[in-house]
Amino acid sequence: MTFFAFSRNIAGETIQGGLDCRLDGNICMQHEEAQPPKEKGPVFAHPSEEEFSRLLDFYGISWQYEPRTFPLRTDADGKVLEAFSPDFYLPDYDLYIELTTVKSNLVAKKKRKIRLFRELYPQVNLKIFYRRDYQQFFRKYGSRP
Repeated sequence: MTFFAFSRNIAGETIQGGLDCRLDGNICMQHEEAQPPKEKGPVFAHPSEEEFSRLLDFYGISWQYEPRTFPLRTDADGKVLEAFSPDFYLPDYDLYIELTTVKSNLVAKKKRKIRLFRELYPQVNLKIFYRRDYQQFFRKYGSRP
């Protein structure tokens, strides 16, 4: 007998199975079993964030992507007008990381937000990686840029 394995996706569910066939091509037995769908990772806002997450995975560092949003400015009713969500949180280090690889004309706006964040949340550990820091970091520990 010859065994043919297959995998197919039906309505978001992966089905794996196989066919045991006789040499004449007639099917003797077919079996299928549903596999749980693979967990999808986060949708990153920038390719540098995905690259950084792979580096953290490589070194076995636990991380969460944008797990918390910190209000920076609210109106009289308490509605959030401006907020900051650091890119990564490293729970083993109690450290938030923000990657700022944007063009220099947008860095001033980001720096203002970070300054305000540090005034409002001085107890929160935050490390900023600017473009040059990010590039040096990857030259030392990773493969890019």
